[in-house]
Amino acid sequence: MTDSLQSVLFLLAAAVLVVVVFRAIKLPPLLGYLVLGVVIGPRALGLMPDTPQSHALGEFGVVFLMFSIGLEFSLPKLVAMRRIVFGLGALQVGITVAVGVLLLPLALPIDWRGGLLLGGVLAMSSTAIVVKMLADRIELDTAHGRQIIGVLLFQDLAVVPLLILVPALAHHAGSLVVTLGFAMAKAALVLSVLLVFGQRPMRAWFNLVAKRYSSELFILNVLLGLFFVTVGMQLDLRAVVANFGWVLLALAGLMAFKAALIAGLARIFGNSLGAGLRIGLDLAHVGEFAFVLLAQPGATGIIPAQLMQPVLAAMLLSMLAAPFVIEYSERIVRRTVGAEWLNRAMELHQIAVKSMGFDGHVVICGYGRCGQNLGRMLDEESIQYFALDLDMARIHDAAAAGDAVVYGDGGRREVLIAAGVMRARALVITFHDAQAALRVLEQIRALRPDLPVVVRTLDDTHIERLEAAGASEVVAEVMEGSLMLASHALMLLGVPVRRVLRRVQATRASRYHVLRDVFQGNVLHDGEAQERPSARLHAVYIVQGAPCIGRTLGELALGELGAEVSAIRRHGLKSLSPAADTVIEQGDVVVLFGPDDTIGAAEIRLLQGWRARTGLAKALNRERPA
Repeated sequence: MTDSLQSVLFLLAAAVLVVVVFRAIKLPPLLGYLVLGVVIGPRALGLMPDTPQSHALGEFGVVFLMFSIGLEFSLPKLVAMRRIVFGLGALQVGITVAVGVLLLPLALPIDWRGGLLLGGVLAMSSTAIVVKMLADRIELDTAHGRQIIGVLLFQDLAVVPLLILVPALAHHAGSLVVTLGFAMAKAALVLSVLLVFGQRPMRAWFNLVAKRYSSELFILNVLLGLFFVTVGMQLDLRAVVANFGWVLLALAGLMAFKAALIAGLARIFGNSLGAGLRIGLDLAHVGEFAFVLLAQPGATGIIPAQLMQPVLAAMLLSMLAAPFVIEYSERIVRRTVGAEWLNRAMELHQIAVKSMGFDGHVVICGYGRCGQNLGRMLDEESIQYFALDLDMARIHDAAAAGDAVVYGDGGRREVLIAAGVMRARALVITFHDAQAALRVLEQIRALRPDLPVVVRTLDDTHIERLEAAGASEVVAEVMEGSLMLASHALMLLGVPVRRVLRRVQATRASRYHVLRDVFQGNVLHDGEAQERPSARLHAVYIVQGAPCIGRTLGELALGELGAEVSAIRRHGLKSLSPAADTVIEQGDVVVLFGPDDTIGAAEIRLLQGWRARTGLAKALNRERPA
């Protein structure tokens, strides 16, 4: 008992460390668990013995993994995607298994049972890796992204009958037919329970656990991790090194075969060659459920031990390669498919044509509810906007209603250029995905470092990163929601409305650079006859030879012109809090705030010198009302 407890504690500590490292290098933790098992296993460093107790813990992980399959499926979703799931997905799995049964026994020392098992193994791809990568690349809602998800749905669904069939394949030939018949009946029953009867109670239980922030979620993840650690422990590095040539051949063969098969099937289902190749490359690897199949009790009796090691090694290497293949799939497609350049050029041409009449407009990245509300407000102020979104259904409905929205990824340089970002007055990122927003900011920093960018986020977690990446303002939903809650609560408690507004305005003024000047002074007066002069943000890029270089903001005295320095971005890496002793450097982006006339005077002082504007500054001061 003591040895088992010590082994589990050591395994947990090592797993936590590996997860931290793999998250830091932006790789899925699942790969970390597999690598950890290889390193500490009995066939490598020998720090963790291969005992029945460790396998028993791993089997609990398989149980929870199968529960998660049931939670992910829903009959309405399967019906809605039936053409992709039961068409493209079913053909991919079926053909791969058929190739395994018919061809692999001719090349490997296995019979048709081993071919069926290896065919099922090769048919699987990693849902965890692919979904994460597509989400990071904002491709889940693209045409090829939806088809990839459809194929993954069927692969996960096919795991259930395969798990039941593998132990049955180990029986003797005399009873094999009867055993397989019972296995298929059990598979059909289990699928029915998972899809029809099991979803509501299990989903309700998991939701309850999540809402309670219960430790059961941690235990679930730990058990899943322990399973993959035990799988990694099965890999013998010495056997892999001895057969490294065969391992590389198996790796290249399985990824090339899957990519070609899926790309060809995608073409049959009406996709372009470029889209089909993207789908094939993203699904070319072997997934986590393949390890689950090979870990079944009957698998070792079907596949010889000398073949199992190269197979495990090729599978593990394919999963390690998957994030990199997916990351560079776009470049691979562009280099290999000549027509893909033409298709991309046509898409960009359509965006450029639609944005051609826009000048001094606002580019909106994301046209969900937030983007649509912003668009309506801009319309009411007669300010042009041009929106980019990735949801084709939303784009179709919005475009039919007359909104200026097109299909495009704001994280791509060429799309932003086609949307007229070089002529835009501002850019607003309305989705709350911080990683996607950082991709957009990276492109803006290279194209238009002077362009004001407003970013939406859920909370304060990513504010500093977004501001450092070049965001002029970051609006946190939690902040605005708390202000509205406080406003209503104070008014219900009898606090005068003007005092509530003053407190809200003061809080916003301290949080947002843009609003500091707006709320200087007292509360807004009801029935104001005249509004204050319209103020706006304007960014000035400090070019080589500008007379302001080497001088401090105090020396430049831009405040006497009526312009406020809201922020200074240096080398696009961080936002400086402007102070009187801040020295201007070449390449800085000085963000000014104020009315148009004072901003113009301040820009000329920065770029041409303050002496040339002394007369104009005095004139502006005389004309400015007291």
